[in-house]
Amino acid sequence: MNYRIAARRVYWRWFGEVDLAGGPTLRMSGDAARWLREGEEVQLRIRGGAAGNLLDADDYVLERAGRVHWPPFAREVEHARSGVYARTLYGYALRVREARSEPDYEAIAELEQYHYASDHETVAVWRCPDGRRVRAAAKPRCRQGEGRLLDIRGSTPASRFLVMELVERLPFEPAIVAYLRLDPPLPAMHRRTPGGIERRIREEVFPEDWFHPTFDVKDLLPEGRSWEEAAQRAIDRVRVAAARVARVVVHPDYRSDGLGARIVRLALEWAVERGVPDGRRDKELVCTVAQMARYHPFFENAGFRYLWDTASGRPVLAYPLTDAAARRMRRFLQSDPYAVEHRGRLYRPRYGRVRGLAGPVVFHGVDKAYASDLDLEELAPEVRGMLEAFGVRRRRIERRVLRGVKLRIEPGTVQLLWGASGAGKTTLLRLLWDEMPDAGWVDVPEGRVEAYLPGVAEPVAGDEVLLERVARRLQDVPAAAELLGRMGLADAVLWRALPDQLSTGQRERFLLALLLAARPDLLLVDEFAAHLDGPNARRLARALARLAREAGITLVVSSHREEVRAALEPDRIVYVGYGSVWSEPGQGTSARSTQSIRPRRGGTGSGSE
Repeated sequence: MNYRIAARRVYWRWFGEVDLAGGPTLRMSGDAARWLREGEEVQLRIRGGAAGNLLDADDYVLERAGRVHWPPFAREVEHARSGVYARTLYGYALRVREARSEPDYEAIAELEQYHYASDHETVAVWRCPDGRRVRAAAKPRCRQGEGRLLDIRGSTPASRFLVMELVERLPFEPAIVAYLRLDPPLPAMHRRTPGGIERRIREEVFPEDWFHPTFDVKDLLPEGRSWEEAAQRAIDRVRVAAARVARVVVHPDYRSDGLGARIVRLALEWAVERGVPDGRRDKELVCTVAQMARYHPFFENAGFRYLWDTASGRPVLAYPLTDAAARRMRRFLQSDPYAVEHRGRLYRPRYGRVRGLAGPVVFHGVDKAYASDLDLEELAPEVRGMLEAFGVRRRRIERRVLRGVKLRIEPGTVQLLWGASGAGKTTLLRLLWDEMPDAGWVDVPEGRVEAYLPGVAEPVAGDEVLLERVARRLQDVPAAAELLGRMGLADAVLWRALPDQLSTGQRERFLLALLLAARPDLLLVDEFAAHLDGPNARRLARALARLAREAGITLVVSSHREEVRAALEPDRIVYVGYGSVWSEPGQGTSARSTQSIRPRRGGTGSGSE
């Protein structure tokens, strides 16, 4: 049935009411209610057996100008993560939907703490039961109970929010792992060029009415209205053909899995289907103004193209939703004297390739044994008595860990040492690092070797903040940010932390980034991801293996965890146990050219390859 909007009331972002002239009152989120104008015609379809003068949020479908306005936009998607051999390693079942409940906005406030560009120490405003407003990052405890979220600082009444939740998750995983904020376009935009400031650059490329009238309160405030009244009037006159991604925040533990690009792509679908944020016009273009796009490619991974820098020096990227927008962007990128230099590309990887080992690592008939003497001289009498009852007195223990090992490790490959604790995996790594075999020898070609062998060889964490410590070793700040992000430390706020402020798992990832900052040709890691939970170990294994292959690093890691084995996709699996070593192909092998190698260390015996 057709109705006209009689009134609207916004109590909270997640709760509002809309009165239909001659019809029922509809409950919906406040963010949806504020975009309906009084007198506007809408179409109402009541679901199921709902009836009465008050319809709850799930009782109806409301359309406006041929578009669904309520219920909110939602999509369920499978997000698969594949490896280098195009095989799905793991995946996520995701639901991406417009925020509609109080817990949704509380999750947004919690995630906002991880946004790199927050201008506020506290990210939200809360209202206590006694009416007091409190600024805090997390829900405050008030004198008379808990506070309720009033607003997200930095957002505007015109902001719309998408949240990404895990449909299937482990008990310790967060329900909502990302959010995106979509706003109307900025009121004005100028471009910085080497020749100066070029004013109103957007209108030189796209039609003016794509961006105007947009949300702008400045000219309404002098009329004696309150901020809330002026903001609602500004919302009422918005009618644009463009939208702006104003915020994308992904939980730090999930940033290496492409969820940022995924929620951006779904926001594009949201803009096409619902015409958000205003819903009054088909959308031609989605843009973003994001300094972090210089250091992370997820907007470009979602298909955005770089256009220009604003007058304040922030990059502007855009995604065309229509052929008309694509033609205008293409014409600009091909004809503008500054755009032809970058061709729409902003981010460029900085880590690059290492020199690489000059040839394979080869074990020639290697033996290794350890011996220890046990006695009871220093023990308490009662302890000594019990041990003697079991026949334990003075004893020399000799254990041959490796016998006649012959092994070849091709340069640029990923090798997984697999076996039970105490099988000899660490011994193999120590022989590659600095230990001498008892017999045979190990040929290690020329190249830089770095190792993370706890208790034997660890990088010095230092006392500088994380980003500075890694950047000092790399001599490149953007490359340091890239490296920390790829090792699972993609939280820019965390980059300011000191090493002793990290958790054990964070410290392990930081030390790996520090080793990689030395651009090693051969990287050795013992008991990889030992301090990480299963999902994080899996993510880190996939990321490290991909980086090693891209950079040409020979990677040798030990582990006994199945999730590491699967996500690492080793070229070969080296089984270690009871003195023996044998290997078999992993997920795939690559032909590598072999070059001359030189003996680096030797023993008392000899062996043949």
